[in-house]
Amino acid sequence: MSANDDQIAQAERRFGARLPEDYRRFLAAEGSIARFVPPADDFLMINPVEELIAVNEAGDFQERFPGSVVIGGDGSRELLAYDFRQEPPPLVLLDVSAQDWSSAVHQAPSFSALLEQFPETGWKWDDSEPPPS
Repeated sequence: MSANDDQIAQAERRFGARLPEDYRRFLAAEGSIARFVPPADDFLMINPVEELIAVNEAGDFQERFPGSVVIGGDGSRELLAYDFRQEPPPLVLLDVSAQDWSSAVHQAPSFSALLEQFPETGWKWDDSEPPPS
């Protein structure tokens, strides 16, 4: 088991959930992202696996968003999180000051779908459009 695999397993034990396979493969292969993504030109940050536990323990996320695992964000106030209350867990955007799930904005049904659509759509800021089926 590589050090990366060990850190993934440690995070999964801490959150009591198995991270989706496409996200696990990304962590093993690329590890993280922090850049503007053209042509949408929105900033996308995916935290490295060694930061997952610390990021999620900051700001009482587990208390405010039970079942969440924050994996990144927009580099500012918005956090990208898995919603493990659902199966499979979709990715949602949460404002750092939000008090509960009511303000979550659906981003993608999976990590792969997020990476595929993000260059064109960037961040979705409201749920006025139904999620793609």
